[in-house]
Amino acid sequence: MIGYVMLGTNDLDRAANFYDALLEDLGAKRAMSDPGRFIGWSNGAGPMLAITKPYDGNKANFGNGVMVALAAGSQEAVNKIHAKALSLGGSDEGAPGLRGGTFYGGYFRDLDGNKFVAFHM
Repeated sequence: MIGYVMLGTNDLDRAANFYDALLEDLGAKRAMSDPGRFIGWSNGAGPMLAITKPYDGNKANFGNGVMVALAAGSQEAVNKIHAKALSLGGSDEGAPGLRGGTFYGGYFRDLDGNKFVAFHM
């Protein structure tokens, strides 16, 4: 049902470097772009993740309560993605661990403050 998720950024080049490195561990590569405007990544199997400079020209900001979930293939993959996000300059929002039965997730924010969880069930 979801085709893609678009996140705002104030520094497209900085964000692109973050996502190039982070999403490679999920098998995603740049799938489309409009130079200086937006970039989208896909692993060919699910929705695309994209970043953009806001169309209205205003400063990008993150939404309170908004979160993007990245499906990982194992608990080890969750640990790796979470650690990589932090090593790339992201911030910790909750260390990887079990939450509610079989849900294993690690929470972080990207360089613009957008919230993510890498998870496995």
